[in-house]
Amino acid sequence: MLIKNSHLVLDACCVLNLCASEHFISILKTIPAQVVITEVVRQKELITLQRLDTKKNERIIQFEQAIFQKILLVVDFESEKEQETFINYAFMMGDDGESATGAIAFHRDWAIATDDKRAISFFQKEVPLLPIVSTLEIIKYWSENLNLSQEQLRVVLHEIQVKARYRPGKNHLLLAWWESIMESPSY
Repeated sequence: MLIKNSHLVLDACCVLNLCASEHFISILKTIPAQVVITEVVRQKELITLQRLDTKKNERIIQFEQAIFQKILLVVDFESEKEQETFINYAFMMGDDGESATGAIAFHRDWAIATDDKRAISFFQKEVPLLPIVSTLEIIKYWSENLNLSQEQLRVVLHEIQVKARYRPGKNHLLLAWWESIMESPSY
């Protein structure tokens, strides 16, 4: 995973996927850029994470701790141009989280992390130079940095698949990597 930008803005779907891994803070610490979310995504994710578990919610604890420890920064619109772009993107895409993520990243020359196929297609068309990374790119980078075993990695990917209901699309560049991990024999 190559990020040349100073910041990486996580979209809501990536936040959910990474939180589902149960290693949210560890993953964020390995990303070679300052990781941020928009205020729009923060508000949306707190509600979503609160609804996921009625008992002990480790995911929301890690999410809030990442913000408290400043591993994950929350940013909001700083200019009218960012707000205008957000409104235009929201009108065209119909999603506030992805629109805020894209608008802020575009105006600040930051990268984004999203798995939403519609958002990826939209940004590739509207802002072709906007760097986009996926959950799997982040997980692969993290697992290689920590030198995780295949079994440890399989557990993490399984958690993401079950808890976040995530599975890479048939055209994802890391689909073969995902399948090789998920299909390798357990010990």
